[in-house]
Amino acid sequence: MNTDEADLDRAFLALADPARRRIIARLSRGPATVNELAEPFEISKQAVSKHIQVLEQAQLVTRSRDAQRRPVHLNPARLEALTAWIGQYRLVREEQFRSLDAVLSTETAVKGGQQAKELP
Repeated sequence: MNTDEADLDRAFLALADPARRRIIARLSRGPATVNELAEPFEISKQAVSKHIQVLEQAQLVTRSRDAQRRPVHLNPARLEALTAWIGQYRLVREEQFRSLDAVLSTETAVKGGQQAKELP
């Protein structure tokens, strides 16, 4: 497995957990500390820290140091890379659906023309 695939696996595995998705959603509004991220959860701060570590390993979030605060930040470039990966497959499917629509439209037009000829 190449590095890109391993990175994708780590990112999607990290996003598979609902708590981590909620953390990502919160961070989309701006940086937050572990304490701030832990507030809405009924789990320990240590558990939230472990979730953040998984997100860090997947490169979905980063941490910085601001005096004694260590805010967690969303890594928008990583999310954009995941979106681009998903998007390439979406474009393929959309093209397939457009082709199918064209075939069905042709079929409908042909059948409609045949039915018109059969009418007295």
